[in-house]
Amino acid sequence: MKFVLRALFRDWAAVFGLAVIFLLAVLAIFGEWIAPFPEDAFDVKPWQRLRPPGPEFLLGTDALGRDILSRIILGARVALGIALTVVAAAALIGVPLGLVAGYRDGWLSDAIMRVTDIFLAVPQLVLALAFAAVMAPSIQTAMLALTLTYWPFFTRIVYGETRRVRSALYIDALMAVGAGPARIALMHILPNIMPAIIVRATIGLGVTILIAAALGFLGMGATPPTPEWGLMVAESRRYLPDAWWYSTFPGIAILLAVLAFNLLGDGLRDAVDPRLRRSR
Repeated sequence: MKFVLRALFRDWAAVFGLAVIFLLAVLAIFGEWIAPFPEDAFDVKPWQRLRPPGPEFLLGTDALGRDILSRIILGARVALGIALTVVAAAALIGVPLGLVAGYRDGWLSDAIMRVTDIFLAVPQLVLALAFAAVMAPSIQTAMLALTLTYWPFFTRIVYGETRRVRSALYIDALMAVGAGPARIALMHILPNIMPAIIVRATIGLGVTILIAAALGFLGMGATPPTPEWGLMVAESRRYLPDAWWYSTFPGIAILLAVLAFNLLGDGLRDAVDPRLRRSR
């Protein structure tokens, strides 16, 4: 663990990503106290609509007179809440399936991996849109659609890692002394493949934030007046290019969040497995 942390903190890109994620977490937890106008998550103030960035409203206001900075800060909780829920639920589905498919041979393993391949053959956004289209738009709909489309990524990586670890000599020794399949998989294989799962989950958080924003932008995710970044960008389209700040700052928030999780995920991957280290 010390070696992993030392290698991680030597990677400036990963450190930058970690710092941005820490900032997002602070905003998500303490947003109501940090936002200059926390009531702007829901209040409508038409007398101050579409004001450009200035001393009173640092990032300007939207078409309903709400402070964009406050809504971005309050939207951090929505974005992280969706990402954490989706990735945790997808891991609960995908990791056990990958363990079963990777440890056992036969029809069950083949069936799990063929279904996984079918899901992976379709781009995640397209598949999420298909699931979301048959349900009423809401944050819950977006989370369900994203969960149903992300679990195959965990299954695939856990399957490959389980196959690799299963061929180790100590696994043969455990089987020789009578250890059961469940004990071997949960007590010996799972801890050894956990770093790969953590890296996949970290990258998945950024991907989930991006696709959730896309669903919100297309009207299949969060609904007004929820302060969700993708929805904020969608609401700003009719006011471009004059009210440029309306879409620019929520877009930057999405960019930074996704970039941060990807940089941290790449740094964790390099620290956990030096063979995959990026060339610099």
